[in-house]
Amino acid sequence: MPPPADIVKVAIEWPGAFPKLMEIDQKKPLSAIIKEVCEGWSLGNHENFALQNADVTNFYITEKNRNDIKNGSILRLTTSPSQRAALLHEQIQSSSMDVKLEALKDLANSSRDITFAQEFINLDGISLLTQMVESGTERYQKLQKIMKPCFGDLLSFTLTAFVELMDHGIVSWDTFSVAFIKKIASYVNKSAMDTAVLQRSLAILESMVLNSQDLYQKVAQEITIGQLIPHLQGTDQDIQTYTIAVINALFLKAPEEKRQEMAHILAQKQLRSIILSNVIRSTKPINDEMAHQLYVLQVLTFNLLEDRMMTKMDPQDQAQRDIIFELRRIAFDVECEPNNSGSIEKRKSMYTRDYKKLGFINHVNPAVDFTQIPPGMLALDNMLYFARHHQDAYIRIVLENSSREDKHECPFGRSSIELTKMLCEILKVGELPSENCHDFHPMFFTHDRSFEEFFCICIQLLNKTWKEMRATSEDFNKVMQVVREQIMRALTLKPNSLDQFKSRLQNLSYTEILKIRQSERMNQEDFQSRPILELREKIQPEIMELIKQQRLNRLCEGTCFRKISSRRRQDKFWYCRLSPNHKVLHYGDLEESPQGEVPHDSLQDKLPVADIKAVVTGKDCPHMKEKGALKQNKEVLELAFSVLYESDEYLNFIAPDKHEYCVWTDGLNALLGKEMTSDCTKSDMDTLLSMEMKLRLLDLENIQIPEAPPPISKEPSNYDFVYDCN
Repeated sequence: MPPPADIVKVAIEWPGAFPKLMEIDQKKPLSAIIKEVCEGWSLGNHENFALQNADVTNFYITEKNRNDIKNGSILRLTTSPSQRAALLHEQIQSSSMDVKLEALKDLANSSRDITFAQEFINLDGISLLTQMVESGTERYQKLQKIMKPCFGDLLSFTLTAFVELMDHGIVSWDTFSVAFIKKIASYVNKSAMDTAVLQRSLAILESMVLNSQDLYQKVAQEITIGQLIPHLQGTDQDIQTYTIAVINALFLKAPEEKRQEMAHILAQKQLRSIILSNVIRSTKPINDEMAHQLYVLQVLTFNLLEDRMMTKMDPQDQAQRDIIFELRRIAFDVECEPNNSGSIEKRKSMYTRDYKKLGFINHVNPAVDFTQIPPGMLALDNMLYFARHHQDAYIRIVLENSSREDKHECPFGRSSIELTKMLCEILKVGELPSENCHDFHPMFFTHDRSFEEFFCICIQLLNKTWKEMRATSEDFNKVMQVVREQIMRALTLKPNSLDQFKSRLQNLSYTEILKIRQSERMNQEDFQSRPILELREKIQPEIMELIKQQRLNRLCEGTCFRKISSRRRQDKFWYCRLSPNHKVLHYGDLEESPQGEVPHDSLQDKLPVADIKAVVTGKDCPHMKEKGALKQNKEVLELAFSVLYESDEYLNFIAPDKHEYCVWTDGLNALLGKEMTSDCTKSDMDTLLSMEMKLRLLDLENIQIPEAPPPISKEPSNYDFVYDCN
């Protein structure tokens, strides 16, 4: 008979004693359970104790989260969060540097738990930490000279604890003094500062700016773009990420009238070219957080165009009308006549003829064409930029269409207005950046006028596609749809430069788009029918088993892992491989990176697969918790995984690359009978399943597959027609 749903079987640890196996009744109050546990070990004052997870999180068990306890969980009896908070509150004020340092390190780790954080904050712990930051530098100035690493760790743990506590959203950001802001800003402004301290200081400044308009004003007074730029010129991607995050926050919170001014300063400081050379074209791969910050910067930069996009042209404004005259002058310079020649009627007739050649809808007064918002005056800005900076291409397009029959000419003016509107929609000009998007385009960081250059490439594409489609004025919307598809497909490939974008568009001619559409239509029709979906479901387990075998075979081949210390990278290696019978993991240290296969007998250490309890990844790994979550490089976090075995033993890994990470986490999960969930598994499943489906359907090419199986005929009334061989 299965146990009641409210009963959970767990093991509970207490230092210096054997763990106890207990059945916890979830209907009982938590205090009663803790009292029962304490009595089992003859411990008094049960109200001073609490239960916490005995995993890498060490989070306290509360009435709110107690239902997360599963059968087989390992818990630990420990001091209550209020007692722990009071002890650390006292110890971080100790006169002993060792006690203070250890307490701050413990505080930085414990503050991730909201239960502990609430208790520490109730003791006015945030104020204590801010006071330590404000006075700490002067107080330990002498210590800094003789104990620099210790001082750096002291400040690092203090700021880490502060960040973790504030992340819970319990305390308002508006409560901090100018002295605290100045101190944090001073750590950012110093040229030589501990990396961990600098990283946390940048994180604090970003949060201040984003969470309080008042603090934005104060931070903006203390930090200038010029002081942030040097941090982008280093090699630490985490520092670069936080620096761009601070710039984005200042950009986002700046009043509208100051954003253009800030953009001008960013251009003067050559922010774009610095990011391009030191981040985008760096040898290091760009991680997700950096990609997100680059995306935010890209969105905020394009949003500067919103004002022009939403500004209507005033048909009576002579300065704005002069821009249209300039477009006419550049296009028809040879044909232009002096203003004083001929009658007014003749000049009007000539202007109307030229405006018609330029492709405006309103031939008499083209200014009316720019009263539509969006794109408003932004379309006219783009046309003028194209005419001035790509004059030959501009003149060729205008004159080429002037010489065509009326029904086949591509109207440059109308096309430019609609194209500008389309590009604004594609790049989402005017919309706030998404919190989870990483969709930045490197090519937009290669030119100071990237939007205008983007337009210049696309207007030439539009003219080319128009000719390929042999379009008439009635086909205008169809042409725009094809051009949109060409642009979107080229952007999906994430070209690194505008020239690369242009070459990608060359390969996406109208003929190629038709082929792609036809292929997609056929695949969609074929693979969405009910029989095909049923076949797909039937094949899927076979493919998953194939992937599983490949992963286990790779584990049997083994992988060389690099040992990484918390301080610096060291050229020490260790090797791990699975035995051919899939029963044991063999591992051991190596003097150097192996050139060929490493034999089993050279790997002295063994771990039976049967002893493995779980596989954890990222921040849940014990070796990623040693210095707090913010201390570790995000790239390393993405490649970290640990094998937990016995009670609290673990084998820590940092994969050489993302592919090896996926292979090992998949393989270990497969050994434990768990689902393989890595990105590589999903990709392999899609690829192999698609190939297998196409192979199986080869014989059915050009045969219509019915939606329902053919009906089974009724049984005959008798079987007299059956021939008896006997």
